[in-house]
Amino acid sequence: MGSMTLTVHPYVIYASTALGFDDAVEATRAALADEGFGVLCQIDVRATLQEKLGVERDPYVILGACNPPLAHRALETEIELGALLPCNVVVAVQEGLTTIFAIDPIRMLGISGNPALEPVAQEVHHRLQRVIDRVAAC
Repeated sequence: MGSMTLTVHPYVIYASTALGFDDAVEATRAALADEGFGVLCQIDVRATLQEKLGVERDPYVILGACNPPLAHRALETEIELGALLPCNVVVAVQEGLTTIFAIDPIRMLGISGNPALEPVAQEVHHRLQRVIDRVAAC
């Protein structure tokens, strides 16, 4: 692997973990469940790119996570928010390091300009931060 420094973008909540990739995926799923999120879909980006394009890449899985009570609150406030659901949580290997990151819901829901969504965004943010912190601590 190269010596490139990882760039963490401000639109994600991010951490690395000492866990291997498969263990990190399982730990992330368990931590999401503990925070009230179900995983609606799991996209294996590595396998898809290999199958469709013949591209080799490090492991990369997107978990589409949803907390039904919080999703309901958001949709009751603004029905179009369904276009931003579910929340994507990613487990990936970058430069040999297992990482976990998720969209920052405060930034994501902030694009709506609707202040009534701020409490939901804050709650989702705190829950996803706890998920990522828990997996990072493993």
